[in-house]
Amino acid sequence: MNRRRASARPRGADKGSGTSSGHTGSGQLRLIGGQYRRRKLPVAASPGLRPTPDRVRETLFNWLAFEVAGRRVLDLYAGTGALGLEALSRGAAEAVFVESTPPVARAIENNVSTLGANGRVSTLAALDYLQGPASPFDLVFLDPPFRQGLVAPTCDALERRGWLASDAWIYVEHEHELTWTPPARWHRHREIRAGDSQGVLFMRQPAEASPGAGHDG
Repeated sequence: MNRRRASARPRGADKGSGTSSGHTGSGQLRLIGGQYRRRKLPVAASPGLRPTPDRVRETLFNWLAFEVAGRRVLDLYAGTGALGLEALSRGAAEAVFVESTPPVARAIENNVSTLGANGRVSTLAALDYLQGPASPFDLVFLDPPFRQGLVAPTCDALERRGWLASDAWIYVEHEHELTWTPPARWHRHREIRAGDSQGVLFMRQPAEASPGAGHDG
């Protein structure tokens, strides 16, 4: 069954270094919508975490208004986990956070536990995690550390190794000057620029039916 496409709604959206976002000040993130709206959660102090502006997260979830509830979510290079936590607040069925820095990963685990949400955390490096047994996700957030050449190989692993549902949505945040070629089935749906970063939301196109598919012989 085809899913509803994300609506082209007002602007607003999130994430960072792994990254994160929804910052309200030092050491906190604020959830901006859904069941846990306005909840403030502590974040780990760690070099390299890049808070993404609240407006980026707000915009992103406006775009995804009908594509979050009941979905399986993968938050790669999770940082504070703001995107995955926001998705859980908005009704995602489950979220997997991949964050290789142990103190940062523990902070995500604590926040998931505080919310009583259905999330789990892996402390593998993202590319190592994607080499494991695949289970398709409906929505993937990808925000690797900038200027380390991680965007292309991570997107390639997601596509080739079976991590994406046939009509998955993928949000990629990267340095604005990066030039790269997304997988052929990824359709560029929306994008937003915020400071040094470029956020792009892709929709994965289902594979075309093979000749004669759907017809009786």
